[in-house]
Amino acid sequence: MKFLIFRLLVPLLLFLIVRSVLRGLFTSSTTSPDRPREAPPKVPTGGELRKDPVCGTYVSVLAGVREKVKGETVYFCSIDCRDRYKG
Repeated sequence: MKFLIFRLLVPLLLFLIVRSVLRGLFTSSTTSPDRPREAPPKVPTGGELRKDPVCGTYVSVLAGVREKVKGETVYFCSIDCRDRYKG
């Protein structure tokens, strides 16, 4: 009796584990089938680039965070970099 239960239970458990792993790999966890996927926010492409003085990232003047410092406009990649700037 124990052998029969063991013989049925082990393949069933293996099947469930493999199925769970495959579902995790091949299904999108961010969207449900009922809702359509949201489009990413549009960021302007092209244009002039300026170097962030804090982290050195090049930032589009159209999409960057701007701050006037001593009459000059300085561009930052994020609000965190802007707040860390000591001009």
